[in-house]
Amino acid sequence: YADTRGPDTDLLSGFSIARDLEPNGVATYIRRAREAGGDFALQATMDFPPDWMLVDPMTNQNVQPRYYDALAEYYVRYLEAYEAEGIHIDELSPFNEPGHYTDIPMSDIHVILRDHVGPAFARAGITTGIMLGEVSAHDWAADWYPPLLDDAVLRPFISSMGYHDYDFANFDRIAELHAAYPDIPIWQTEACCLPTVPRYTFEHGDAWGDLLISDLETGTAAWLYWNMILDETGGPWLVDPLHGNGDGNSQPALVTIDRTTHEVFYTGVYWYLAHFSRYVRRGAVRIETTPTTAGDVRAISFRGDAGGLVTVLVNRATSARSV
Repeated sequence: YADTRGPDTDLLSGFSIARDLEPNGVATYIRRAREAGGDFALQATMDFPPDWMLVDPMTNQNVQPRYYDALAEYYVRYLEAYEAEGIHIDELSPFNEPGHYTDIPMSDIHVILRDHVGPAFARAGITTGIMLGEVSAHDWAADWYPPLLDDAVLRPFISSMGYHDYDFANFDRIAELHAAYPDIPIWQTEACCLPTVPRYTFEHGDAWGDLLISDLETGTAAWLYWNMILDETGGPWLVDPLHGNGDGNSQPALVTIDRTTHEVFYTGVYWYLAHFSRYVRRGAVRIETTPTTAGDVRAISFRGDAGGLVTVLVNRATSARSV
């Protein structure tokens, strides 16, 4: 994996988003969703940097410092290529699950964002925000982000913070992070597999409604599920052992499509999320809400940016409740 190119070589001469523009590509999917009336923000995450930027893809999957500028330019070209296609990316998260899935420590991410990505975005006039994240759990976000956010040089480049839900606990730590940095929106950017089954039933929605309210009560401003649509086996899945993606990685999605019968099944998680995403729109502000029936029923309310109130109730009991 040694780089033998000369100093004047354009390291990104082969860069292209052509795959994303194909009939089943991401850009095509985004366009069709927008054409269908979808009004949504877009957040992009790098799963792994190009292998040639890494110290050694087999043993050390950290980015070589001599490629920090190339990595920053990689992000710039990606965002500019999408803009050229009429698609604006609202937030870019440089690395997926650092310290767990992506082997890049926060101390190196600190330098990459402060000294390379942030300045590259400024020079190119990129208006996409830079998300600090996305770590796997609430604890990690609360412990790892403050040293970076307290850097006066880096802070202006950061527009949001991201975390994943895979501890399914410690919600107070996100509330703590929000209280310390209330001017920076926090996004929950990946949650899945509660439980791990090929397909959710309607009843599985209760647990997700409960989790979603727990996250939103902390000050979290956006919430994403992983994955949106899969087949009846919980696939297809990426197989890439080098980067920790083994075979048999079946996961439950919001919607499943049977490849043989073409049946489309909307899961309970889909319908629970529909209540939030249809009525709690961008610009809404959460207001304190306390249901009179504790435990079985949870409630959360928002004031819309154009006025009006929305309350979402989740009843986890086995019978009707008056609240």
